[in-house]
Amino acid sequence: MSDRVDLHAHSVYSDGTLTPAELLDAAEAAGLHAIALTDHNTVDGLPHFAAAAAGRKIEAVPGIEFSVDYKGGELHILGLFIDPPAYGEITERMAEGCRRKEDSNVALVEALARAGYPLDYAAIKASTPGGMINRAHIAAAMVEKGYIASVQDAFRTLLAPGNGFYTPPARINAFEIIAMIRRLGGVSVLAHPFLNLKEENDLCAFLEQAVPCGLDGMETTYSLFDADQTARLEALADRFGLLRSGGSDFHGGTKPYLSLGTGKGNLQIPAQYYFELKARKKLRTEGKI
Repeated sequence: MSDRVDLHAHSVYSDGTLTPAELLDAAEAAGLHAIALTDHNTVDGLPHFAAAAAGRKIEAVPGIEFSVDYKGGELHILGLFIDPPAYGEITERMAEGCRRKEDSNVALVEALARAGYPLDYAAIKASTPGGMINRAHIAAAMVEKGYIASVQDAFRTLLAPGNGFYTPPARINAFEIIAMIRRLGGVSVLAHPFLNLKEENDLCAFLEQAVPCGLDGMETTYSLFDADQTARLEALADRFGLLRSGGSDFHGGTKPYLSLGTGKGNLQIPAQYYFELKARKKLRTEGKI
């Protein structure tokens, strides 16, 4: 049995480039014990993920990555071990947010066109199974058109908030989502903390509110974190009684610099994290927490 896992990855159902089945193939090739599918704000890929996992030895963790609001800024909360009966409620809960995201996308593409960067929005939407797109898809289309060198350059420049093109949509409150994940029997994990809450004091202030709402864990191991950041996050997880988690944030061709399971080449996410999160799920299912 492998002693490594990856608990944060994306498929074509959000802004990844692999199907759920291809993601499982890649996880097996990487020698992982478990892989979590955590598409942005949608569970549409999870039935396909479960079907493709049938008969395989690898553990397939059904999840989702919620984009949420905290003090006017964006955070990401992972919901892991999401059960199929919860899919309908999650889809309904996210419907308004998806509509606001669609309006934001259209406004962004229209603003880019006025500035001399025309894009075929219908073609971009058709590039994903459910038509769920975000700035990564728009950035990829800009690269294809030769407007910019890379997706990363697009996010740093034209597609960055405050540069006159992109207006972030209103998002659901972070604590509401954490409470919902708990009520639906899932396990909640704060994704890549230092990407969104760069100062440790700000992260602590969030955790002081989030833990009483039911936050279960935090990504202490992540592709873009160095050893010092990981050590600091591990200490904070222990201080706040949070489980440790980790993920590559794999997107396939959208983020070619990140590999499944290993991130930039040195990522190692212990299988023990998966076992402890799975144990939390069992306790929640049994009504013990």
